[in-house]
Amino acid sequence: MMRSMSRPDAFARHLACLCFALFVSLRSIQAQQADTLAFCVASYNVENLFDTRHDSLKDDREFLPQSIRHWNYSKYRKKLNALARTLTAIGGWTPPALVALCEVENDSVLRDLTRYSLLREADYRYIVTRSPDERGIDVALLYQRHLFKPLSHRSIRITPTGRKLRPTRDILHVCGLLLNGDTLDVLVAHFPSRRGGAKASEPYRLHVAQVLRQTCDSLIRQRRLPQLLLMGDFNDPPASKAVRDVLRALPPSADETPAPDRLYHLLARRAKEQQAYGSYKYQGHWELIDHLIVSGRLLCPGNGLRTGEAQAEVFAAPFLLEPDKKYGGMQPFRTYIGPRYHGGTSDHLPIVAEFELIY
Repeated sequence: MMRSMSRPDAFARHLACLCFALFVSLRSIQAQQADTLAFCVASYNVENLFDTRHDSLKDDREFLPQSIRHWNYSKYRKKLNALARTLTAIGGWTPPALVALCEVENDSVLRDLTRYSLLREADYRYIVTRSPDERGIDVALLYQRHLFKPLSHRSIRITPTGRKLRPTRDILHVCGLLLNGDTLDVLVAHFPSRRGGAKASEPYRLHVAQVLRQTCDSLIRQRRLPQLLLMGDFNDPPASKAVRDVLRALPPSADETPAPDRLYHLLARRAKEQQAYGSYKYQGHWELIDHLIVSGRLLCPGNGLRTGEAQAEVFAAPFLLEPDKKYGGMQPFRTYIGPRYHGGTSDHLPIVAEFELIY
């Protein structure tokens, strides 16, 4: 004759079943919660995004209605909407999560771009530097706050060296929180131009590159799991001394696992192997002077945020180009050609990288 189960035994068995069911439910919920999201970033030199008002502390007179360029509100509005169209198109009509901007004048133009242009539906926020650049040129970061939450930001001032370095743009550093709880350090830089000749002006860019590299080294030492993203217009190609030797940003190797403390250039290999490839065209030659550089962890397959060379590109949409009548081929459809208004969007093309975010 079978013995009936005692109350304590029945209760223990029932409790064990409940615990197992709860465990299965929690694992199921975790599996459902673990998802992937496309996280797009872009870097764009927007060619002198000035408002139409005079700043008495800056040399911005060439971009006023009475100036030789005859820059007015109508042209300004047209440029804002053209930039908004470009940023929207970059993400396949879903704007990028992060956009590094070079050649913006001030907070006002960013407010107008994000609140009063076609980009207003994207609900961007922005952070902008206040650099000592004589013309008032700054760098900025647009971000979608549901994808990237800034924790801190700072402007890194470029102090003069023994050589007489002209006042130049600050480096913008923003540390933010991603959906998966990881932090991402974003650095936006606009190196000194080649005015006066590429060779004569090279020391200025080397100096800024050294400051940027030192900042990266400091962050890599501080962070337990460093994730760095460098963007901007460096006015030098990937094979230059500033990028290759000082920043030490090289293409990823197919034979080696990316090192977390090294920097990797997502477009350097393509710039070297492909002719007529770049983001800027000068005297008939395409050059990649706008850059997307990441620390090694962002290339590792198991990382919560990851990308690769194949996911980066120059965004050469047809509406951003026009025929190059002098040298042949195509060229960026720029806003000005010298002092003459041309009506285009920018003399640079944006560069874009698609990341996969696991959250």
